[in-house]
Amino acid sequence: MELTEAKEGNTRFFIPVQDTSHSFPPKTSPVFYNPRMEISRDATVLLVSILKPSQYLDAMGASGIRGLRIASECGIPVSINDRDRRAVALIERNAEMLGIPVEVLHSDTNVLLSGKAYEAVDLDPFGSPAPFIDSGIRGSGRYLFVTATDTAPLCGAHRNAGIRRYFAAAMNNEYHAETALRILLGFLVREAVKYDRGVEPLFCFSREHFVRVHARLQKGALAADRSIARMGYVMQCPSCPYREEQQGILPEPGSCPLCGAALRPIGPLWTGSIQENELLMQMESTLPAFSLGCSSQLQQLITTCRQELPFSYHYDYHVLARHLRVSPPPIRAVIKALVGDGYSATRVHYSGTALKTDAPLEVLLEALTTRE
Repeated sequence: MELTEAKEGNTRFFIPVQDTSHSFPPKTSPVFYNPRMEISRDATVLLVSILKPSQYLDAMGASGIRGLRIASECGIPVSINDRDRRAVALIERNAEMLGIPVEVLHSDTNVLLSGKAYEAVDLDPFGSPAPFIDSGIRGSGRYLFVTATDTAPLCGAHRNAGIRRYFAAAMNNEYHAETALRILLGFLVREAVKYDRGVEPLFCFSREHFVRVHARLQKGALAADRSIARMGYVMQCPSCPYREEQQGILPEPGSCPLCGAALRPIGPLWTGSIQENELLMQMESTLPAFSLGCSSQLQQLITTCRQELPFSYHYDYHVLARHLRVSPPPIRAVIKALVGDGYSATRVHYSGTALKTDAPLEVLLEALTTRE
C-alpha cells in the first residue's frame, strides 16, 4: 500500500495514495480517507476539547484520522476500531509515528459495542449509520456522535430506502437538508427510548453530502419521555408553500388553511432545538486557540447554528419569489421586514437562500415585496 503524508489541525499522518483523476478519489484507495470531511473532524475536535469525555471510541476508524486527532489535539484517551486489517495496520503505524497511546482494535462495530461501553462513541460509517445505532446507544455511556452520508434516503430522493432504514417518510423539497438531520435525530430517539434513555442534541448540522449529530444520552424513563415529546412531523401542503409543525407519534390529518389541500406528513422526526447554545458559545470562544484547517468555515457554521431558530423547516425565499412571480429582494431585506413587524427571522446554516421565521406565510409573502 503506497502512502503519502497529510495534515489536519496540528496532526500529521499517512494516508494511502488516491487516484486524483477519479470522480471520487477516496474510493480508489484501499483504506478510506475523505479530505472533504475535514470540517466535520474539526468540529468534533473542538467539541470534544470542551466536553472532555473520559473515553472516546472512533468505532469505524478507516484511516483513523478522527480518533488520532482527538488523541493528539484533545489529550483524551482514545480507542480506534476497524474490521479491515489494512486499516488497523495503518492506524497502528500512524499512532506509533505520533507517539500517542491509542488503543487500536480489530472488530466488527456491533460486536464490539455489544460487549464494551465507552463514555463517547463516534459512528462515522461509509453510507448509512442505521445498522449501528442500536449498538452505538448500548455502548455509549454519555455521548453519541453520528455521521450519515446516505442523504438521498434521508432527504426523500430515495423515499422507500429512507422508510426501510429510518422508518420515516421524507419529501424531496427545498428544506430536505433540515429534514435529513431531524429524521436522523428522530431515529436516534426511537432507538434510545426502548432502553429508557433520552437524547439531547448538542451540535447538529447538515453540510454538502452529509449530516452530523453530536448528542448527549440521558438515563431514565423521564428522560426518554421528554425525548418522545419532541417527536413530530412537518405537515406540507402539496399545492402551495404552506407548511406547519405537528407534534406527536402519529400524524393527525389536516387541510391547508390557504388552499384546502390535504397536508402530507414528513417524519416522524425530531422537533425543537438541535443545538445547545451555551455549548456553542463555548466552542466560539475556544476556537481561536486551535489551529484548524477549516477554522473560518467552522466559525461561520457555529455562529449561524447558534442564532438559527429551532423550527423543523425553512422557507427558500427564491422559491417563494418564483411562486409570486416577483424578483426576490436581498434576504437581509426580507429578514429586516419580518423583524420590523415583530416576528423572529434568521438565516439557516446549510443554505444561503433560506430563512426560518415564526411569521405566518402570508406575512412572509408580503415581505418579499419589501425593498430597501
